[in-house]
Amino acid sequence: MRKWSRLPQVARDAIGALAAFLAGVALYVAGLSIMTEAGEDVPLTVRLAILAAISATTVLRRRMPLCGLFIGLIPLAVDTWIGPSIPVWVIYTDLIYAAALYSSRRASRAMLVSWSVFSAVVVLLTLLTGDLHAVSLAILAVFLFIATPLWWATSVRTHKEIANAERARAQALTLVADLDRRAAVADERTTMARDLHDVIAGHLSAIAIHSEAALGVLEKRRADAADVEVDGIVRSIRSNSVSALQEMRTMIGLLQDDSNAERQASAPRRLAQLPNLVDAARSAGIEVSVDTALADAPLPSAVDQAAYRIVQEALTNAMKHAPGQGVAIEVRIDGALLGVSVRNPLPVGSARAAATDRPRGLINMRERTAALGGSFTAGANAHGWEVRAELPLRAGMA
Repeated sequence: MRKWSRLPQVARDAIGALAAFLAGVALYVAGLSIMTEAGEDVPLTVRLAILAAISATTVLRRRMPLCGLFIGLIPLAVDTWIGPSIPVWVIYTDLIYAAALYSSRRASRAMLVSWSVFSAVVVLLTLLTGDLHAVSLAILAVFLFIATPLWWATSVRTHKEIANAERARAQALTLVADLDRRAAVADERTTMARDLHDVIAGHLSAIAIHSEAALGVLEKRRADAADVEVDGIVRSIRSNSVSALQEMRTMIGLLQDDSNAERQASAPRRLAQLPNLVDAARSAGIEVSVDTALADAPLPSAVDQAAYRIVQEALTNAMKHAPGQGVAIEVRIDGALLGVSVRNPLPVGSARAAATDRPRGLINMRERTAALGGSFTAGANAHGWEVRAELPLRAGMA
């Protein structure tokens, strides 16, 4: 199987055409190929020439399936005129299957309609003859040589499209999950750096400043040996605090600026990065519309980050629970509130499950909103499924 898959597509098609020709030759030699009595007197050489012609067209079955289908009509028509034979019709059945499977979606649908109309006309004309034997043969031929390959190709094509859609959705979810994980790590690093800077570094700076002030007082006194000893102790305190402060600043720098990639990852996720999130969803085949109405003044940092996280989580949930459905994102400032809305159509039969299920994502969004004193709702409505959050701007500035 591995050696076969490594062969070029043209070589595999050529081998398939040769195999079809040899199988047809075997049927002709065994006398199992003639479908009606009209073709019994046709020379074998003529049959083999027609068989070779239609076998050669199967080389085009993957690269140019429609071209192979139309070219194959010529040997099929000749074979039908001199007396239909099973090998030629079976090979042309494969051409019908390949055209329905490998051509474009539009061409496949057009071919399906055309063959359906042709089959109906053939059966109707046969019925008008009143010959029940001919009617039975016509229905059997339509079912075996036209309906079966069309149904089979349509089924295989549908399964392939579903598999491709699921693969694209899985890749998109993986990308979003990776972005979320990296953002969570970056937020933790930023929080650690901010705490080190605001708390520990502040205390070290205070120790250094106070030590410097104490040294100034001792410089003025220098009265006895006790003051000299205290002076040495204070100088040691100041030296150690300054050294510790330098080490702390180095550590803060490493947390905030480890590399160029880390700088990008550690940047706070704000609504300014919303287009990147939308582009990632659109690359997976999800239709996303964005409607934003924000003031020129920058949003409070806490509100800005919380709004981005809510949109990200809601978009992830929409891709998980409503694959293939469009998503509408709306972010607007209404007075003293920042309104965030993410809507998507609800798949059939999932309204009850979505209403009763309370995944971690909804809990996180609700907690982010409550931490800022806002309101949060999520549920089904006339638009489908909607996640809506209202964040007070003043609370984010406090």
